[in-house]
Amino acid sequence: MVAGGMCLCGLFRLLCSLLIPALFLSGLLCLCLLVLLWGIRLWVQQRKKREGKRPLHVAFFHPYCNAGGGGERVLWCAIRTLQKKYRNVTCVVYTGDREATGEEIVEGAFRRFNIKLTHPVKFVFLEKRYLVEASLYPHFTLLGQSLGSVFLGWEALLKCVPDVYIDSMGYAFTLPLFKYLGGCRTGCYVHYPTISTEMLSVVRNQDTRFNNAAFITKNPLFSKFKLVYYYFFAFLYGMVGSCSDVVMVNSTWTLNHILSLWRAGAYTSVVYPPCDVQTFLDIPLEEEKSTTECSIVSISQFRPEKDHPLQIRAFAKLLKEKRLGQQPPLKLILIGGCRNQQDEERVNNLKLLCEELGVSNEVVFRINIPFEELKRHLAKATIGLHTMWNEHFGIGVVECMAAGTVILAHNSGGPKLDIVVPYEGHVTGFLADNEDSYAEMMAHILSLSPEKRLEIRENARRSVHRFSDQHFQETFLLSVEPLFK
Repeated sequence: MVAGGMCLCGLFRLLCSLLIPALFLSGLLCLCLLVLLWGIRLWVQQRKKREGKRPLHVAFFHPYCNAGGGGERVLWCAIRTLQKKYRNVTCVVYTGDREATGEEIVEGAFRRFNIKLTHPVKFVFLEKRYLVEASLYPHFTLLGQSLGSVFLGWEALLKCVPDVYIDSMGYAFTLPLFKYLGGCRTGCYVHYPTISTEMLSVVRNQDTRFNNAAFITKNPLFSKFKLVYYYFFAFLYGMVGSCSDVVMVNSTWTLNHILSLWRAGAYTSVVYPPCDVQTFLDIPLEEEKSTTECSIVSISQFRPEKDHPLQIRAFAKLLKEKRLGQQPPLKLILIGGCRNQQDEERVNNLKLLCEELGVSNEVVFRINIPFEELKRHLAKATIGLHTMWNEHFGIGVVECMAAGTVILAHNSGGPKLDIVVPYEGHVTGFLADNEDSYAEMMAHILSLSPEKRLEIRENARRSVHRFSDQHFQETFLLSVEPLFK
């Protein structure tokens, strides 16, 4: 007994002799790290002071500002709104679009979105945008892109230290960098949470999706490992997200996830993205006349989550099963923006899919087209098609409804919760969730009488005013007001 007690005492003393120095060393390292970070903050502030007296700089972190998606429309509308409200503000855009000049980017925003800025914008061109390209991280993509965004954010901070920093593209890991090292007031507009509870459930249930490969779903060990990785990333995502002084989200769906992950209810608000509804509402809404051709139009960037293959397969099924009766010939028109080589390769693969299914002559691709051409396609279309699972909002869905098409959207996310909902008790569109239901619903819409389709189109048009530019301006200014006090 005595010998055992002495042995335990010796072991305890050994642990203490190891633990105390380890704790001391850890504390010393933490202190050194804090001193280093504080020194970096002072150095960054000194760089800012050297610029002398200047207007208030409001910077938007948007590495792909020259793309043609809904996120870019939010960016340019936000800048236009601030320029109208605050005359002493200089808007800065951090971008990696070095192949274009600032003037060309602004001109592109006007050409694509019909948005004209009242004052010049300062562009800060970043050289390390490749660090946030998904192709650089074939595995652990979320973590890789997020860490890459920190290095890209550091480059941005060194080139221009703003007074107010707004992440407008979903790179939440840059928020603590600008808040604690840059000394900025921080805000963010969240289009889509980097990770969501649905993503966790997909891995937990071993479902195969575009972001959950089949070789993982078929292996329980890989699935467990990925689930742990997702939970760890969700924890980090919540930590960095809580660094934002103001949080804006684009839909009820996004709000629910951000509240769950960031615990930031006190300063989080829904700001519906600005949709140029008035421009589309100006398209005359008339009863359909017999034509030689009907068209189904899809508006979305050529990204994997938009699920263009589902659109093509459902369309092919619709044609193959001859559910159309005596309808005029059908065309599927896919309209969208290509941001990079990966998007272009994706379009080529979609064209190969059309050949495989025998619908190449019936499917038309229109890439990076001018705004006026987009309007012409929507004015002629019978159906507006959307297939993204858990779309955060769906600007393309709103535009289709405002233009007078009968919308057929995915039965999830923003379209389900905020957009394709009854308006004053009347139907505004239709929802589907798989190849069969999309084909059936397209056939159903085409089988309706022109008078019934006109009634649905009118209901949809009346419902979209809550997504207008004017409504965005009001809610955006109200949300960011604390950043300017």
